Amino acid sequence: QAAALLLAYPDAHLLECLDAARAALAEVGVDPAPLEPLADWLTGRPLHEVQSDYVQEFDLSRRHSLHLTYWTDGDTRRRGQALAAFKEVYRAHGCVLAGGAELPDFLPLVLEFAARVSPDAGYELLQRYRPSLELLRLALRDDALPHEGIVALVCSTLPGPSPEDRAAVQAMAGYGPPTESVGLDPADPRLLPFTPASEGAGHGRR
Repeated sequence: QAAALLLAYPDAHLLECLDAARAALAEVGVDPAPLEPLADWLTGRPLHEVQSDYVQEFDLSRRHSLHLTYWTDGDTRRRGQALAAFKEVYRAHGCVLAGGAELPDFLPLVLEFAARVSPDAGYELLQRYRPSLELLRLALRDDALPHEGIVALVCSTLPGPSPEDRAAVQAMAGYGPPTESVGLDPADPRLLPFTPASEGAGHGRR
């Protein structure tokens, strides 16, 4: 839940909750140090500037998309099926997204679901989209954005170490070389598989 809060759109409530987030991490035995660069980023300037930077980095730039299916499905028609699968999981646990809400694969929303509704189902979603999480982490690292530490903490709750680079993420997911999927037909064999091989092997922002 702390990660869900810290990765969401920054507002006054988030700033007020920074100490609570630190305490929550410490309470479960997690070193809160990775939070500090983000705390500095959030509090070092007027809030409206922080919000503007967040919109630039996470809404207007696809380099740091917080939507998990974007990393696996891009802007293909197949992405609609992936989003519907998220909704089915939520619906099975009595959750229905309100009209105008975020897309169901929005990472803070998935984290909130895992924290407050169904840890097991939320964990499964995060594990299924582990490659998306790792690609996001690497993109944040490459662009020196402090949110990397929070995404890395989320990844650390999942089995195995995080890959060092994108090629290692592709290998972990069982994908071939990266390919451009935007605009391809859903049946095109160049598309990455929607279901990671590991399964078979054992606001209103978009």
